[in-house]
Amino acid sequence: MAAKFLVFCGLVSLASATIKLQEIFSWNVVDWNYPDQFSKQQALRTGALIPENALPVGIERWRNKLFVSVPRWRSGIPATLNYIPLDAPYEPSPKLTPYPSFEGNELGNCQTGLTTVYRVKADQCDRLWVLDVGTYGYDNVTNVCPYTLNVFDLNTDQIIRKYVLRPEDIVSTTFIANIALDIGTSCEDTFAYFSDELGYGLIAYSWEQNKSWRFSHSYFMPDPLVGDFNIAGLNFQWGAEGIFGITASPIGADGYRTLYFSPLSSHTEFSVSTRILRDETKVKGSYKDFSVVGVRGPDGHTTAKVMDDSGVQLFNLIDQNAVGCWRSSLPYKPQNIGIADKDDVGLVFPVDVKIDDEKNVWVMSDRMAVFLEAELDYSDINFRVYTAPLDTLIQGTVCEAPLPVLQAQQILKPLQPIKALSRAKLYNHGLGVTATPFSEAVAVYTPGSTKSGLTGSYRQPIIKNTAPKVQNYIYIPKQTSSAYTSGQFTRPKSTNKNPWWNKATNYNYEVFEP
Repeated sequence: MAAKFLVFCGLVSLASATIKLQEIFSWNVVDWNYPDQFSKQQALRTGALIPENALPVGIERWRNKLFVSVPRWRSGIPATLNYIPLDAPYEPSPKLTPYPSFEGNELGNCQTGLTTVYRVKADQCDRLWVLDVGTYGYDNVTNVCPYTLNVFDLNTDQIIRKYVLRPEDIVSTTFIANIALDIGTSCEDTFAYFSDELGYGLIAYSWEQNKSWRFSHSYFMPDPLVGDFNIAGLNFQWGAEGIFGITASPIGADGYRTLYFSPLSSHTEFSVSTRILRDETKVKGSYKDFSVVGVRGPDGHTTAKVMDDSGVQLFNLIDQNAVGCWRSSLPYKPQNIGIADKDDVGLVFPVDVKIDDEKNVWVMSDRMAVFLEAELDYSDINFRVYTAPLDTLIQGTVCEAPLPVLQAQQILKPLQPIKALSRAKLYNHGLGVTATPFSEAVAVYTPGSTKSGLTGSYRQPIIKNTAPKVQNYIYIPKQTSSAYTSGQFTRPKSTNKNPWWNKATNYNYEVFEP
């Protein structure tokens, strides 16, 4: 009896910790990889680097890279787009490596630099889609460059498309943080969609036409009844926040995807067929083509969502310190909204959620509300990256596939015992890259060749069988049962009086395409 009681107490003590998501990286404060110590000391001395001012807000995994974006909301951010090499020796708090370089992240360089990036998307054609909003600052925002889409070839780390959004796409209050991709029958047949949170618009961009257009709709507006937020013991109002989280479904029977979206200040999910968004002539007169999908229920604010090719949608629930899920074959209502994982310490503001090509889920938490509304304690862990296989994450929830859909092996195979490993061992076992003989590893794609049904002429040689894989059913105890609440802490201040950005030159903005 005593033994059973001790087991029960142990389970209770871990009740608020993530059970399925496994913590891979964590930071008290973010730092960067400099080429040498002298360069870093110089950056600290001049104020070009102020680590306490960095808040990571976006992630994306592509093969052996985990991309991390850090907006320039405050001074001292040397690079807004960065990555962590997943095939490097494991470090629990790795430094960020600028992508493609420090020079490629020069603030105010509108031709070859990146000023501020929020979320990024990698696609099946090995392209990284990056929208540079061209601003710095948070309360007092300064524009130094126009909104510019930068598309990188991930095999060469070179920009292959640079497109400046048209003046007609932008309004005075425009703030764009999210990207959704819609790939059709080829790499050329690709559309990107951008949600304008404070301008209440949705911008569509056609890769093939190299052109963009803007939709407006009342469904992009915030709900005035749910603009009050309570996160980490802080009460604040974000009542003006409109369309934010967006994601595209798998291709439907009609050959088109469905774009799901929701305003941040809302508990309601909306949708529209990409058949509408792909057609510039539908900008006017398409009001009734947009639909209400359903309501998540109380505490249903979300900023990030993603859907896999089976129709399972994952999204962050920032009020609940949780990751939610919904299987799109079910009606969208509270009883069909699942909690995939929850942690009142580690998942305080789960800022971004992604699913990679191997159906591994990646989640970043960053305590954003505390960073913006109070002060972070830099003696504590503030930023975390978690991962787990999608099937593991939704197991036991309403989002799990119905039994007839599951593989017989999945039904009959008994669950493996939970193992407790260190994060380094998890990383080495789950994310290591296995070397493959060159003759087996390289597949060169030439014009007319295909990959997953996609065609493209600009593709580079691709290294096969080297993608890191994430281990299943590993549990790492790492949290206490006490929920995290914000305190009032003193942020280290920079004494540097020099400007924190050094270049804001006027340029003629042109579309660039090699």
